[in-house]
Amino acid sequence: MMNSKNIIVEYNEYKNKIGNRKELYRAIAKKYEIGGALYPGSHIDIAPSFVIPKVIYVDNFKGAINFFKNMELIKKYIVKNKEYKKPCDIVFVGQNYTRELNIEPVDLIISQYAGFVGQATKKYLKVGGILLCNDSHGDATLSRFDDDFEFIGVIGKNNIIINTNLDDYFVLPRSKTVDLAKIKEKMKGPKYKLTVENYLFRKIK
Repeated sequence: MMNSKNIIVEYNEYKNKIGNRKELYRAIAKKYEIGGALYPGSHIDIAPSFVIPKVIYVDNFKGAINFFKNMELIKKYIVKNKEYKKPCDIVFVGQNYTRELNIEPVDLIISQYAGFVGQATKKYLKVGGILLCNDSHGDATLSRFDDDFEFIGVIGKNNIIINTNLDDYFVLPRSKTVDLAKIKEKMKGPKYKLTVENYLFRKIK
């Protein structure tokens, strides 16, 4: 069992590597009044817990499973740094997110570089809930062409949520059509004319 200093050092080193996503999660939590989130393929990115009271992390990676064994220390660290008044509720499930999860529906699903998270876990998202995802593996593209979701925004510079001119996104050069079968096979988002790192969808049914 690691001591608390090592756990915090490990998290901070990871955060330095991937970038601090707390501002991103804060912007979404504030705008959409997020009370609970699901983070499949989270690795050790605990940043959502600083701004969202209840977060369920799911990952079958050994490093993540070992990290979350120190739950008491992680909780202490979050309680010290959290930005909400409610108690911190943090859960870790050490399994592949495509397997059945025994959880209540959430307000937000976070998908960051972990495959087709939105497709695999959308049944756990409340109707009206938000999916935050990128398109590194094509997750945003699959959501854009999924009737269960409505494309409602992108994350601009300084984590500003942009809800305008959304028709400019997910457009291929020379008006080609998007080949969803190819994206599923290659697990890679296509090269659109205009891209951002993160996209927002609302579950509509």
